[in-house]
Parts: sequence; structure tokens; C-alpha cells
Amino acid sequence: MPGIGCRSFLKLLDTHTPEQIFAEPIPALSALGLKNSVVDAIKHPDWTLVDQDMGWLAQANNCAITLLDAAYPAQLKEIADPPPVLFVRGKPDILALPQIAIVGSRNPSIQGKETAREFAKALGQSGFVITSGLALGIDAASHEGALQNQAYTIAVAGTGLDRVYPAKHKDLAMQIVTTGAMVSEFPPGTTAKANHFPRRNRIISGLCQGLLVVEAAKQSGSLISARMALEQNREVFAIPGSIHNPLARGCNALIREGAKLVETTQDILEELHQYIQWDVKYSHISTQSMLDLEQQTLLNLVMFSPTSIDNLVENTGLSVEMISSMLLILELQGYVEATAGGFYTRLK
Repeated sequence: MPGIGCRSFLKLLDTHTPEQIFAEPIPALSALGLKNSVVDAIKHPDWTLVDQDMGWLAQANNCAITLLDAAYPAQLKEIADPPPVLFVRGKPDILALPQIAIVGSRNPSIQGKETAREFAKALGQSGFVITSGLALGIDAASHEGALQNQAYTIAVAGTGLDRVYPAKHKDLAMQIVTTGAMVSEFPPGTTAKANHFPRRNRIISGLCQGLLVVEAAKQSGSLISARMALEQNREVFAIPGSIHNPLARGCNALIREGAKLVETTQDILEELHQYIQWDVKYSHISTQSMLDLEQQTLLNLVMFSPTSIDNLVENTGLSVEMISSMLLILELQGYVEATAGGFYTRLK
């Protein structure tokens, strides 16, 4: 309905079901503080738009999840202004899984893009869904990294899901829909508008347990996402950079404001390890189907960079002897490699 934004919609849901709103007489609707134009729209719906939405929903892999549905992601429901409806293409069930959002510059350095890909690969291998916004630069690299490692990834769009923005990411969007999901609060037919993207950013941060900023200038949309994440009580991580690099200034500013400085994925997993433990039961995510539960849990904590036994003991609560025994089994099976100084590195 024109004139009904997210907050107005949620306010109405406090006292009415949608069916009750349509059944109310005009004086009762006016008494709710609705403008005459909104009351008129409720009494005379644009059935062409409704038919357009229903036609989209009838297509394979498309669905809509309302705030009242059991399938609506609990994490997103916690934010101040959750979308009343989520349109989804792909696998809606993965919205309930633990997620890490990765965001950053639309014009990153080559190193920044590679960093985003590698972090997405490793975090996806640890059982996290990688969530981002399908934008140019860091967003796209994050989705690509997850896909390269056969991990789930979610793209939150600032348009209706009958189109892809930017258009050059059409192939990437199709890959995401095939194995993961695309999500939007905007109905089919909605075009890209500047004010849609801050709204999209609150969904990205709202869906995740933690948000990582890879590269960001001092004035950046990624910083908006990070501050929204802080307001939503999410963990915020930032990769530091040189004081001479303009793409590092946003991350460095976030670290000064309390974001956790990140150099390896282990820095993130230390903060979010409880979600790794929880996620082990989703065995369809893990590629280590031949390992038992404890071995899978331990392997998910070994990084593709050197990981100490002390760190593994701290994150699992197991004894040094037990950890060493399990690491030996993983090494013999080719999952990890012992390196100098008593560290272990994951191989696959």
C-alpha cells in the first residue's frame, strides 16, 4: 500500500491482523491515524500488483515469508524494524542457520577482494552461511568465496527479486539461488533506488551473528551496516590497514569505536565459537561426513592458517591429550598438517 512503510505496518500488526485491517470500516481506519490516501488504497487495492506478486510466487524456488510465519528467521525478528514480509528465491530454510555478513568497498584493492574470498571460504567451511548484498567489490568476492568452497551464501537485494542489481551479477545471482538464497523485502517489480540500500543493510546485519568489514573508506555504506550491527547487538569485526590507505580508514575507525581487530578467521571464531558447536548438527553443511561428531567439531576450529593446540583446547574444553589424539587421526586422514612450533593447519 502506498504510504505504508515498514514501521507503520508493524504498528498496525500490534493491534490487527491484515484480514482485520481490510475488514475495518473507513471511520475505524481513519481513527488509526491513517491518511485518507492510505485508507482509500486499503479499500481499493491495486489488484494488478497483487496478481504480479502472486504470479512471481507461483514460479519454482520462489516464496514469501511473513513476520507471523514460523519460518521467519528469529535473529531478524529481534531488530527494531523487521521487514513484515521477506521475498525469497532459493532455499528459505538456510535463513535460520548461523550467518556471518561480509561487507566492504565497491571499489576494493585486489588484495581486499582476495581477503574477502579467503575469509568467506574459511568461515563457510566452519559452518557459517556467508551473507552479503550482491554489490560490486567486496560483496561479490564474499559470495564467490563461499560458492568456491560449496558453502551456503545469502544475497540481500535492494530491488525486487525479479531483477538483479547490478545487472553484471546476473550469473552470480543464479549461482546463489541454486545453492543458497536471495532475499528482499521489496516486492517483484521494485527497481533500484538510493534509499533502498540502507534499508537492505539493516537486513544484512539483522540476519547475522557477526559482521566483518574488509575494506571501507571513511564515508562508506559499509560503515552504516556496521553501526546498524552494533545497534542490533551483533559482533562487529574489522580488518585493519595502513594509515596511508584510504580504504583502511573506515575499518580503522570501527576498531577505535570498539570493533574487534581481525587478522585471521580464528579471531572471529573465538567470538562466535558457540554457533559452530550448535551448527555441527546440520550435517548437510559439513563435507566431512566420514568423521564423527567430535572430529568434525575440532576440524571446524582448525584454520587454513596455523592454529595452536592451546587455542583448540580453549575453544573445545577438551584435554590436550584428547586434542592431540584427534589431530593425529585428522592428520593421517589428510585433513590437517602439523607445522613448526606445535601448530596445525587445515588442508581441506
